[in-house]
Amino acid sequence: MSKTSLNPDSLFNSLQFGFSQIVVAQGSRTVYFSGQVAWDEHQNIIGENDFRAQVWQSLRNVETAVTTAGGTLADIVALRIYIVHDWMDRTAPVSEGLKAFFPGDHPPATTWIGVQSLARPEFLIEVEGTAVI
Repeated sequence: MSKTSLNPDSLFNSLQFGFSQIVVAQGSRTVYFSGQVAWDEHQNIIGENDFRAQVWQSLRNVETAVTTAGGTLADIVALRIYIVHDWMDRTAPVSEGLKAFFPGDHPPATTWIGVQSLARPEFLIEVEGTAVI
């Protein structure tokens, strides 16, 4: 897969938050993965009321999803991150997680969306996305 990240000076510096403004990708297969939350494989919540723990578990589940499809985190071109509105003013763990899972100058394009609630009241964050392999 060929992937180029574009971060023009005419847009704000998104790399400081762990994502690219624009990603151009070319590959032979596109993978769309469902929203990943802080459940483990047995539907146990990881980090109940712990936003940072839920960010990390959700991103680990993202990694599992893309590797199961035959790719790597580097193949992810876009993420949509849904954050329960009560946590929107405390999003530093999201930036930290993005920088940890997508280090370097070529992270995916990302949109952060504040929502009233997610599928279960214990979920604080959900991450879905697209990879090109």
